[in-house]
Amino acid sequence: MRFVVQRHRARRLHYDLRLEMNGVLVSWAVPKGPTLDPGARVLAVHVEDHDLDHYDFEGVIPGARYGAGDVIVWDWGTWAPARTDDPVRAVADGELHFDLHGEKLGGRFVLIRRDTDQRGRGQWLLIHKNDAHAERGWNPENYPRSVKSGLTNDELSRP
Repeated sequence: MRFVVQRHRARRLHYDLRLEMNGVLVSWAVPKGPTLDPGARVLAVHVEDHDLDHYDFEGVIPGARYGAGDVIVWDWGTWAPARTDDPVRAVADGELHFDLHGEKLGGRFVLIRRDTDQRGRGQWLLIHKNDAHAERGWNPENYPRSVKSGLTNDELSRP
C-alpha cells in the first residue's frame, strides 16, 4: 500500500500523513511533522479521508477554498501494517503499528489515539520506534524539498 506526506502551508504549517487503506487515503494532520526521533511524541490530528487521486497532489489551493495554501509532496513510498492484518480495525481501535518505506521516512511507527478535540477529531500521538532507522534530533524542517518536484513550498508558490 502507498503512503504520502504532504507539507501544507495553509493557515498554519503542518504535514499531512496519508495511508492508503480500503480505496481511500486515511489522513492525519501533523503540526510539527513526522520525525525519526524515537524520543519524540508528535501530535497527529485524525482528519477526513481523502480520495486516492490526492496522493500526488502538489500545487497551490486558492485563497477562498478550504485548506488554501501551498502543498508539496514531502515524502512518499509504501507502508505495511505491523502487529495486525486489519489496519482499518486497528485505526478504529485506536492503535496502529506500521512500517514506512519512503524516500525520507523509514522504519516502524505507531499511531496511538489519546483524546478528542472540541470538533470531535481524534488526537493521536505519532511515534517512531527505536529501530535501525531511528535518529535522535531528526527534524523534518531540515529536509524542505519535495520528493516529486524538488521544489520547496516557497519555490512552488512563486508566480
